[in-house]
Amino acid sequence: MNKNLRFGKFASLVALTDEDTARRLMPEFKSFRVITGKVGTMDLKKVIASVETAAKREGIINDEVYRETHALYHAIVEAIQGVTRGDLAVGDIMRTVGLEFSIIRGKPYVEDGEGEWIAVCFYGTIGAPIRGKEHEALGLGINHI
Repeated sequence: MNKNLRFGKFASLVALTDEDTARRLMPEFKSFRVITGKVGTMDLKKVIASVETAAKREGIINDEVYRETHALYHAIVEAIQGVTRGDLAVGDIMRTVGLEFSIIRGKPYVEDGEGEWIAVCFYGTIGAPIRGKEHEALGLGINHI
């Protein structure tokens, strides 16, 4: 990996701030594709569906190519595990999430043969479904395409 191309750091920075700020702070990512979005729910399936829908709608993945959808799914699950502390449940155990997310696609390695990778980062809140009873959380998932 090119030490200047910290793929996960860039994905996290986009989720924590915005695309323009992240690109200004890390201009080496100018060729990477970026999508951002928001999701709030007590249903984990809705989190996954929101990210997948955004990625397909904005063309960051080709949903007719299985490996692209599969790579995105694994990046989403890895990222949501960070938010939920490894327990893939929210509403079932009386938790809710309010998350901003970033999806990044590009080539983080100098060697062309390493191909493209996809990263998903979530930043937001998780906690009891009572306003003010939540706390911040961050999750990052990276997978090869």
